Amino acid sequence: MKIPQHVYMVGIGGIGMSALAQLLKHDGKDVSGSDRDDSPTVELLAQKGIEVTVGIGGMPEGTELLIYSDAVPTNNEIRERARELAIPQLSYFEALGEISRGKRTIAVAGTHGKTTTTGMLAKLLLDAEKKPTAIVGSIVRDFGSNFLAGDENLFVVEACEYRDHLLKLDPEILVITNIELDHTDYFPDLESLKETFRKAAAKVPSHGAIVTNPHDPVIAQVIQNVSASIVDYTEVDVPELGLIGEFNRMNARAAAAAATVAFADIKQGTIDRALADFKGSWRRFEYKGETPSGAIVYDDYAHHPTAIQKTIEAAREKFPEKKIVVAFHPHLYSRTKSLLHEFAGALAKADQAIVAPIYAAREEPDPNVSNHVLARETADRGGDCIALDSFDAIRDELLQFDSSHLIITMGAGDIYKVAEQIAD
Repeated sequence: MKIPQHVYMVGIGGIGMSALAQLLKHDGKDVSGSDRDDSPTVELLAQKGIEVTVGIGGMPEGTELLIYSDAVPTNNEIRERARELAIPQLSYFEALGEISRGKRTIAVAGTHGKTTTTGMLAKLLLDAEKKPTAIVGSIVRDFGSNFLAGDENLFVVEACEYRDHLLKLDPEILVITNIELDHTDYFPDLESLKETFRKAAAKVPSHGAIVTNPHDPVIAQVIQNVSASIVDYTEVDVPELGLIGEFNRMNARAAAAAATVAFADIKQGTIDRALADFKGSWRRFEYKGETPSGAIVYDDYAHHPTAIQKTIEAAREKFPEKKIVVAFHPHLYSRTKSLLHEFAGALAKADQAIVAPIYAAREEPDPNVSNHVLARETADRGGDCIALDSFDAIRDELLQFDSSHLIITMGAGDIYKVAEQIAD
């Protein structure tokens, strides 16, 4: 369907939804929406002149389309009201699919690194004067938003595999950073996840390309029999980065490869400068300050065992003299339960770990898993780990660490608020 003029968005403060709202406003649409909580993205939308109601909002008269976040249930009262009024509804990714149709789309997918890779790619194309329009899953410091306005026909978008959202897009270039089991409330096993990526890879046309690591045994199974060209990003040279860790160097390689596939005339010097200057994004090993006792504080979005372990390893590489303290906020009961042993092994890599209560998000509580269960499992793996049952208690515990420590708050929930409370 063609996106009409008057659009209302439920869950507009979500990281993807807020970027989409900015894109629609940039395209001249009348956009407003609601979200249950205030947040940095809600504040960003207000700065962009987009009206947001915090709490239950009412659709304006004349609303022609309702776009909803996947965190908004079917029985949400605004969605029910839209059904009564016969107002069409699209999920976030359905709307993205409609918007991207007919555009030259570069989609960045994968279990880890897709946000940073998308941000790097958008900045690289911007610096190369290719004028990309981009939607990124975080606020990118280089352009102060999760949305970059550019030419209508070049669309760079972060694509999530959850609930097969990736399959709503029809990219000419598909970047697959890596594939590991995640979103276990939807994917029962790795094979089902691979099937989604197989379908996504098969959709890329013969004149397009899949930018990935074909040597990875999981990815190798996914890209068999595709019609698109396969581009190996692992062979790309990248400059010294401002971001830490080998995982970010791999993200940079993927971004550079995708850019050169899209535009063969981009000069190496432009690529090197863009990647070296990339400042990163909100909640990706983001420096927050120091505590009154001198402990350095960072915040990171890591919410999968591999991401936790890689972030700890990168922090040790950058701060070899510091003891690393991780305050982890588990995201989803299903993910915590399915990957319990992996989470415990990753948290045991820290010098000390603190586990907050599980962030339920879209799920009902599961009495069989908790922050205390995860803390005990981590201790059994040799880690120094405790469970605390409130952010206030975690804040008080973290304030006891001195200048010999590096504190990292981690998770996809709102644990970043603790980092902001303890850092000057």
